[in-house]
Amino acid sequence: MQQIAPKPTILLVDDEPVNLRVLNTILAPDYQLMFAKSGEEALRLALKSQPNLILADVMMPGMTGFDLCLALKSDNETANIPVIFVTALGEDNDEARGFEVGGVDYITKPVSAPVVKARVNTHLSLVKADELKRSRLQVVQCLGRAAEYKDNETGTHVLRMSHYSKVLALAYGFSHEQAEILLHAAPMHDIGKIGIADNILLKPGKLTEEEFTIMQTHPQIGAEILSDADSELLKVARSVALTHHEKWDGSGYPTGLAGEEIPIEGRIVAVADVFDALTSERPYKKAWSVEDALQLLQDQKGRHFEPALVDLLIDNLDEILTIRAHWKDS
Repeated sequence: MQQIAPKPTILLVDDEPVNLRVLNTILAPDYQLMFAKSGEEALRLALKSQPNLILADVMMPGMTGFDLCLALKSDNETANIPVIFVTALGEDNDEARGFEVGGVDYITKPVSAPVVKARVNTHLSLVKADELKRSRLQVVQCLGRAAEYKDNETGTHVLRMSHYSKVLALAYGFSHEQAEILLHAAPMHDIGKIGIADNILLKPGKLTEEEFTIMQTHPQIGAEILSDADSELLKVARSVALTHHEKWDGSGYPTGLAGEEIPIEGRIVAVADVFDALTSERPYKKAWSVEDALQLLQDQKGRHFEPALVDLLIDNLDEILTIRAHWKDS
């Protein structure tokens, strides 16, 4: 038997029972409804039940609709629940205030059934799209951590270096959207390590020439894993996986690209990855001090790394170290 998907849940908030009854008549056939007669009651219900959408009156005694929205947006548990204001207020500054506190839309009283249904359907569709996007990003992050798990069980390396990459990208001139894409693509840089045998990946000493040759295949393996992707995020992830071991002077691998032949995302991740790898403890080495790691980056300017990116890391070192402290290895 085909399972019927549950109806989306909407929390209706108004201190006037007649207004709640009107909305109930309009929405009950298509949605699961909850009701609150005050902002305080609505906040408790939202935290407990996590509705998909909230329709809230603005002018209520005690906690107003604006106050409720601010409270919801300040709590990680409820921050992503969209709030539509249902109100008789009609001044431009009232609408502006609603958007300032985090509301997504306005419906004016007296309400029109077709308008209510259309606005609710639109914003629930946006919620589904946002949830799908978050799920995809979480899958990408989990795969990135899977590649790191064997030699860094906390998985914090991929979190640190991806945030370092975002800092460098913004400093380099990326738009916020481009930097966000790199933030979420960077954890996939070593996904190809999944195809490297444990006796090589976890070897505590120096690799033999033959073992290092095998290790050098992980960029191609990663690129192959991501080869059929058509989203912008996974295209960037594929480029990062393939090129983050290329070097500015052309001596890197797998293809010996040099200078600006190396995609910028690969050049950025190379700096972020090496800095974090140096300053982190691994099975085969102790953590370097930040000072020693920076000295190596300086020594490798124009050789391993694009000089401008090393300078940008140093210029933004305070932010880098804040990220490093936030995601310490256990």
